[in-house]
Amino acid sequence: MAVFEKKKSMLAADDTIPLYCTIEAAQNVETHIDYVIRVQRGPNPDKSWQIHRRYSDFVSLHEQLKITNLELALPPKKIFGNMEREFVAERQIALQRYISLVLSNQMLASSLIFKRFIDPTNHPINLPEIALQHVSMLFRSEPHWEVIEPLKDMGWRIRKCFFMVRPIDQPKVKQVLAWSAFGTDKVLHNVDLAPLMKVLPTIQHPFIYPITFASCQDTGGFVIRTFHATGTLRDLICKAKPKGQFLRKYCRPKAYTSLDIQTIRLYGRQILEVLKFLHERDYPYGHLHAGNVMIEGSACRLLEIENSLLGLPCYHRAYISEFRKINTVEAIDVYCFGHLLYEMTSGQPLNAASRDDFPHTVPAPIKEVLESILNTEVCKTKLPTIDDLLQSQLFADVPISYPEKPQFRIPSKSKEPLSQAKAAIEKRLKDSQKTISSFRRLSKAQAHHGSEEEKKKRKRALKKRMSEQSMNAANNNEPLKTEANGDDLKSNGVTTTAPSPSPSEEAEAE
Repeated sequence: MAVFEKKKSMLAADDTIPLYCTIEAAQNVETHIDYVIRVQRGPNPDKSWQIHRRYSDFVSLHEQLKITNLELALPPKKIFGNMEREFVAERQIALQRYISLVLSNQMLASSLIFKRFIDPTNHPINLPEIALQHVSMLFRSEPHWEVIEPLKDMGWRIRKCFFMVRPIDQPKVKQVLAWSAFGTDKVLHNVDLAPLMKVLPTIQHPFIYPITFASCQDTGGFVIRTFHATGTLRDLICKAKPKGQFLRKYCRPKAYTSLDIQTIRLYGRQILEVLKFLHERDYPYGHLHAGNVMIEGSACRLLEIENSLLGLPCYHRAYISEFRKINTVEAIDVYCFGHLLYEMTSGQPLNAASRDDFPHTVPAPIKEVLESILNTEVCKTKLPTIDDLLQSQLFADVPISYPEKPQFRIPSKSKEPLSQAKAAIEKRLKDSQKTISSFRRLSKAQAHHGSEEEKKKRKRALKKRMSEQSMNAANNNEPLKTEANGDDLKSNGVTTTAPSPSPSEEAEAE
C-alpha cells in the first residue's frame, strides 16, 4: 500500500516555524534610504535571506496592522533631514524595535500581513483566488452546494480559506466550507487519505462538532460544517462575532471575559473526555486551542479534527519545539490543554512557551493543573497524561452524560496508514526539536568561546605555557618555540597566539 506522499513539492511551507529579523544596514539609494533586513527561518542561520525595505514600506505595514488596535510604536515621519547619517542610525534602531515587537506577538508574527512583508515569495497575494478555484472544481463533481461569499481572514492559518456556502435544495441553510492546502506533516498518499476523509462525517460524539462533507484533491482538503452563529470559545472569551477578521477580533478586543470555575470544570472535562476518545482509537488530534472549540449550549465541541490528516502543523508548534520531552501526540494535546485552561482562566492567551508563576487570584485546583502542565521544569521533564488530568481534583467529580453511544469506526484497511501518519508526525517533531537543541548548544558554545572571561582564561594559560617554555629553553639552551592560533601575545619580541578550541568542539564537549 502506498502510504507516503512522493510529491513533496506540493506541500506548503510550514508557517509555524518562527522567523527572526535583523536590520543589518541602511543604504543611501539616490533619493531614499533602503534598510537591509536579514530574515532567518528557524534556528539555522543558513536558512536566511535579505530583503530591502524603505521607510514607506514600514508605514504601509503599520497601516495594515492598525486593525489589531494594538499600540505599535512606529518611528514618526520626518520631512527634512531624513537622510542624515545620525538620523538614519536612530531610525534603524527604532525600526528594529518595531519589528521585534511584532515578532513577540504570536498572532501578529503568524499573520499574512506580516509574512508578506518579510517573506513575499512564500506568501503570494492571490491565495484566496487559488482557494476559490479549487472550490469551483470541487463543486463541478459535487453539484449540491453553491458559494454565497468568501469569509476573508477568518482564521489564523494563511493557507486555509473559508467560504459561506449553502445546499442548492436548502437555500436558507448556511454552511461553512474550509479549504486547506496540504501541510508539511502530510505523509498519507491520497489513495489512503480519501477513505479517512470520508469517515469524518460519520463520527457521532456530543463533544465533536459534526462534519457534513469531507474530501480531498491533489493539493488540499475540503470540509463543510454547519455555520453556528454563537461562535467558538475564543469568540466567547473575546466577545467577538465569528465572521469577523481574525486579527481584529482577537489581538486586542474591547473586552476580555474569563470563565467562572464551574464553567471551566465543565468545559475542561468535556474536552479531556473527547481527547481520550480520539486517542483510544489511535487518532491524532494535536490542534486544541480556544478557536477550535465550538460552544453549543452547555457543550464544548471540537473543530478541525481533519487537520492532522491534511498534515497541518499545530498552532503552538513553535512553543512545543522548545521542549524535547513533548514529543507524542498525547503530550501535544496535554500541553495545548494547558494553554486553553490558562486562556479560560485569565481571559487572555499565554503568549509564551511556559510560565512559572500564576496570580494569587487563580483558584487553587486550577493553579495546580496549570503548574503541572505549563511549568518550565515540567515541560522539560514529563507532562501528565490525559487520564491523570481526568483524575485531578479539578475534573474528577464533574458529571458527564452521553445521550447516545459515541461512534467513530475507522475501516480496518485505514488503521495502518493512520498509525503511520501519527508516527510520522511525532518523528518530524522530534527531528525539529533535535535541530533546535543542537543549534542552541552551538550558540551557547560560541557565546562562551567569545566571552571576556574565557579570553582572559586563555591568555593566562598561554602565559603559563610561555613561562614554562622559557625556563625549559634556558635550561637546555634551546630557542623559544611559538604556538599558532588563538589570542595574540608578545613575549621576548616574538608574537605568539594561544590555541583555542572551535565553537563546534565546545558544543560537542557539552
